[in-house]
Amino acid sequence: MKKQSKKAAFARSVAIALCAAAACSVALPCGAAASGVGKRYPSERRTMVDRVTGRTLTVLTASAHSDAKPYQTHDTWTADGEWIIFRSSRGGNGSQLFVVSEITGDIIQLTDDPTVNAGSANLSRREMKLFYLRGGRPPRAAARDSAGKPTPRQLVELNIGLLIRDGLADEVKAPETYERVVATLPDGMNGGGLALDADEARLYMGVNLLPQEPPQARRQRPQPPSPDSRSQVDARNTNPNETREEARARFEAAGKGKSGIRAIDVRTGKIDKVIDVDLRMGHLQANPWTPGEIIYCHETTGDAVQRIWAVNADGSNNRPVYAETPDEWVTHETVAGPDELMFNIMGHLPYLREKPTGIAVVNLRTRQMKLLGQVEEDMENGTQGGFWHCNASPNGRWAVGDTFRGSVYAINRQTGERILLTTGHRMRPDHAHPIVSRDSKRVLIQSGMLTNGKALNLMTVTLEEN
Repeated sequence: MKKQSKKAAFARSVAIALCAAAACSVALPCGAAASGVGKRYPSERRTMVDRVTGRTLTVLTASAHSDAKPYQTHDTWTADGEWIIFRSSRGGNGSQLFVVSEITGDIIQLTDDPTVNAGSANLSRREMKLFYLRGGRPPRAAARDSAGKPTPRQLVELNIGLLIRDGLADEVKAPETYERVVATLPDGMNGGGLALDADEARLYMGVNLLPQEPPQARRQRPQPPSPDSRSQVDARNTNPNETREEARARFEAAGKGKSGIRAIDVRTGKIDKVIDVDLRMGHLQANPWTPGEIIYCHETTGDAVQRIWAVNADGSNNRPVYAETPDEWVTHETVAGPDELMFNIMGHLPYLREKPTGIAVVNLRTRQMKLLGQVEEDMENGTQGGFWHCNASPNGRWAVGDTFRGSVYAINRQTGERILLTTGHRMRPDHAHPIVSRDSKRVLIQSGMLTNGKALNLMTVTLEEN
């Protein structure tokens, strides 16, 4: 009897365990709990006063993990205007995508996959949806499945409206519940720059057309002395002792390549060629007001002979947007309106100040250009700084720009008035990259102020009161 009782007890325990496993596989609370997707983090929202300007700063994230916003060429606010998207390592699985509420400070994790390309995030302007790339090729150990093979690169559509709702209610389902795979990219389609068209029917992807470098060659290539490559580039590009000729030779070498743009149909996943070019391409963006218009740049990590280019989605009318002179260092272009592109003519080196510099706007149709303004600030190396990155308010009234010393200004485009909004934002470990909200009332920046340049935090400052 005792033996039978033990057997019966064992059988019952096995049955219970199997039922629990089956329940987990059907209802999926176990899988959902194991993933960080939908995890809700406590609010870090607080306010502080800029000691120079007296303006109130709203701190949205304040962790020791770097919380980086998208580049100022891409949407940062969700379609409902309440949430701001950012990438962070706070989830413990590499750089993942999150949103933070401007109103409550709630933070919701959107992805939790080591192969996520968090820098590829593209928000829909019409719906609460997000597009991003995931997957990869060797030798990235994170981009391999359990059999040791590379996972396919995929373009994913994420229903963030549903995910945020479930996250706030603590009713998160399995991650795949919120996903739709738009397309599985073919082998050899490598790149990462992603831009959503104004009509949201297509996503444009920048691709590298050079042959893949063998893993052994990558391992043998000399590595930089520090992992902080952004700071290394900044240090070289602000060195007043480097001659113009030396800089040009360095940029010419860095800008060599062969690149292309591919269009991906959001509904069907069909991939079409837009254009191939004989240069290293970067800063891919789509005009958010004008369907079928793509902006890209010749990426050299600094100056280029001809920086800004535009092309139609059918590959026609590939053209330089602003025909720069050899004495101009043009960079950080961003679409400012249906017919406008804003960019910066740098003035941070002595020889650059021999010509007009500052934030500028060019008309995409007429090519007429206007300089909006520049600032002077003393740099530690004895040079003058000035504007670095720029963005425009959707209502056409304002330009905003950050400076080499970490100040953020607004320029009234009608009157030319310059307004200092906030100061002291360390341009480390990355730059402030200001962007204006869709209602043209607030400016979002990423700031190294709270950590003395060790990590980034997200902050907003008021631009317009009404």
